[in-house]
Amino acid sequence: MGYRASNDRTGVERRSERELVVTRTFNGPVRLVFDAWTKPELFKLWWAPKSCGVPMLSCEMDVRTGGSYRVTFGHDASDSMAFFGKYLEVSPPSRLVWTNDESDTAAVTTVTFEEKDGGTLLVLQELYPSKEALDEAFVGMEDAMPEQFAQLDELLISLGASV
Repeated sequence: MGYRASNDRTGVERRSERELVVTRTFNGPVRLVFDAWTKPELFKLWWAPKSCGVPMLSCEMDVRTGGSYRVTFGHDASDSMAFFGKYLEVSPPSRLVWTNDESDTAAVTTVTFEEKDGGTLLVLQELYPSKEALDEAFVGMEDAMPEQFAQLDELLISLGASV
C-alpha cells in the first residue's frame, strides 16, 4: 500500500480561553502514525520545524503511563533548549496524554489517533493554565504545527514506500 501526502489542511483553533486544538488527517495507518509519536528514532525525523533552523540534539522517550520524555533542541549544548515532562496516559495506538514541565505556563497535551477512511484522524488538544499562557503559545503554534504535520506526512510516505 502506498502513501501520498495528505491534502487535508492542518486545522489550528482556539476552542476556549485555555484550550488549543489541532487536527489533521494523515494517509497512513493508525499504528504507523502512533509509532511516529512514540518511537524516538521516528519522532526526531519530523518534530522540529525545518524552517526554524534549530535541530533536535536529543530525544529520550519512556512512553508508558508514568514514564518521562526529554527533547533538546539547539546547535550545541551551550545554546540548547529542552522540553520535558511525564506521560499521564499511554493507550496504544489510540491516545497519549503528557505534561509539559519546562515552564509554569505550559500545557497538558492530549493526542488521539482514530482510523478514518483508511487513514488516521489525529486530534491534538492542549489545555493551558491560563488565557495568557495560551495567548503566548498560540503565536508560534499557528505556523509550527502545520509545518511539523507536513513533515510527518513526508515521513509516513517514506515509511510506506519502504514497507
